[in-house]
Amino acid sequence: MVERSMKPVHVEDALLEEFKKLPVATIWGTVHTTLGVPFPFMENVNLMFAPGGKRLAARARTLRYHPMRVDLINEVRDDENSPEYRAMGRCGPGDVLVADQQGYRYAGLAGDVKLLQLKMNNAEGLVTDGAIRDLSVIRDEDYDLIVYAQGRTAYGQQPWGEPAEENIDIQCGGALVRPGDLIVGDEDGCVVVPSWFAEECLEITAEHEDAEAWVKAKVQAEGVPPGKYYGPNLMENYRNRDA
Repeated sequence: MVERSMKPVHVEDALLEEFKKLPVATIWGTVHTTLGVPFPFMENVNLMFAPGGKRLAARARTLRYHPMRVDLINEVRDDENSPEYRAMGRCGPGDVLVADQQGYRYAGLAGDVKLLQLKMNNAEGLVTDGAIRDLSVIRDEDYDLIVYAQGRTAYGQQPWGEPAEENIDIQCGGALVRPGDLIVGDEDGCVVVPSWFAEECLEITAEHEDAEAWVKAKVQAEGVPPGKYYGPNLMENYRNRDA
C-alpha cells in the first residue's frame, strides 16, 4: 500500500498546466480508483463559458452559503468584508472560486458587478452548484473567467441562501472541496483532486491516457474490437506491449 501524508500542499502553477492537457473523465477514474473516493465529480455543474476555449485547472478557494435567517444576515453582512468578498479576495492567478449553494438550480452566485473582483485579481474563474447571472456581460466585457454552474438565472441569491463562510471545507455538486484542492474542468464537468494527491494523480492519469492512445492505434491497425486490449488488463497489456 502506498503511504501518503494527506497533508494539504500548494499545487504549483507548472502542475496546473499539465493537468489542462488531461481529460476530466480519466482524472475522475484515477481519483475514484486509486483513492476510493466515491464522488470526486461535481454532479449538475456544467461548463457555461470558457474564454478562448481555455481549460480549467486551478486551486480551490471556497465559499459556503447557508439558508437565510435574520440573525445570520445580521452577523455576516459587512460590505466589502462580507464572506463572499473575502473569498474572492483570496483568488488570484491559478485560483478558482468554488461555491456551495446547496444545489439550488436558480440561485444566482453573483453577477457582473460583484465578479469584477475576480476579474481584477486575474483569477481563473468560478464554479458553483447554483447559477450564474449576467453571463453575457461577463463574456462581452472580457472578464476572462471560466464559468461552471448548474445554469443561467436572472435571480439573485435570495431567498435560497446567504454567503456565510469562506476558506472552509464545502461540498459542490456532491463532491467534497477543501481549500487548496485542485479543480480540473472540461466540457464533461469538474473533478476534485486532493492537493496532496495532485502530483501522483498526474503521473497515473498521463500513463493511462498513453495506454488508451496505444489501444486505439492497435484496434484501428488490426481492425479488431477494442475489447482485445481494452478492459481490466489495460495497463498490464500496455506495460507488456513490447514483450
